[in-house]
Amino acid sequence: MKRRIFLVGAFCTLSALLLAVSGCHKKAEPGAVPGAPAKLRIAVIPKGTTHEFWKAVHAGALKAAREVDVDVVWKGPLKEDDLKSQVDLVESFTAQAVAGIVLAPLNDSALGAPVKAAQAANIPVVIFDSDLKDKSYVSFVATDNRAAGKLAGERMGKLLNGQGNVLVLRYVEGSASTTNREEGFLDGIREFPGIKIVSDNRFGGATTESAHAASENLLLALNAQKGAVNGVFTPNESTTFGMLLALQKAELAGKLHFIGFDASEKLITAVNAGQIDALVLQDPMKMGYLAVKTVAAHLRKQAVEARIDTGATLVDKSNLAQPEVAALVKPPLAEWLGAQ
Repeated sequence: MKRRIFLVGAFCTLSALLLAVSGCHKKAEPGAVPGAPAKLRIAVIPKGTTHEFWKAVHAGALKAAREVDVDVVWKGPLKEDDLKSQVDLVESFTAQAVAGIVLAPLNDSALGAPVKAAQAANIPVVIFDSDLKDKSYVSFVATDNRAAGKLAGERMGKLLNGQGNVLVLRYVEGSASTTNREEGFLDGIREFPGIKIVSDNRFGGATTESAHAASENLLLALNAQKGAVNGVFTPNESTTFGMLLALQKAELAGKLHFIGFDASEKLITAVNAGQIDALVLQDPMKMGYLAVKTVAAHLRKQAVEARIDTGATLVDKSNLAQPEVAALVKPPLAEWLGAQ
């Protein structure tokens, strides 16, 4: 009997000790990684994950994460037309109670409600690359896309000496960043009354394949091979490469003036070959870097700017070798992405 009382007493004492020890543990803060030192957990959601542009954004986000001591979770749709996937990701990260979200919205309207829901759950959102109509976010980090597009329009006008026919192959409906580039290009062209826009209402779609098909159809419909088109503008990496392929196939590359947007190895090769006159380059690594730093600063109660312009540069054969341009063309991706 005494032995039974002793065992019961010992068991009760041990249980009390375990409860006391467990009570000493602090509750994990939202966004903390279980089993790791408490860090802010930031979700970074790009428009897509395949283009070189997004890889540079990813590298910049990781660079910032190391500097400001946060954990970055990088996840986005495979293709830039998967709107449902991006909405689901925002809702999922909100449900996981991450500390903050950095988002490049695929659509300027459809992501408004998920972003408002995140903010309502005390999860601050920084928007980058492409804006939202609803301004329920902390900060917007991006190129001044309209001004960048105007740079291209003004260069095209000079290349054509103020005379000729120009076509614009748009990207996709609802993409604020590319819409602003397209409208900025048209702003620049309007300064040259002798230039006629022969098409500005066709969309290339979210992939190189769809842009290639749209480009072929457009060039054929406008009799480009008979000299009826003198200049072409495309507003992002996939439309630029799709148009380049179509011009090469039609043996028109280098025979008409072509200005695109963003860079890849193949596009830079085309610039050097004289098949693309110029590219408007953003700084995607800087964009990812500043977006993550901004949301981390906000979470730590520091003041942040509502609008941060990451700049744009017009690149052609004459300035490709300049160090600052070379850094934009070939950012140090392996240094950051290879470390993952």
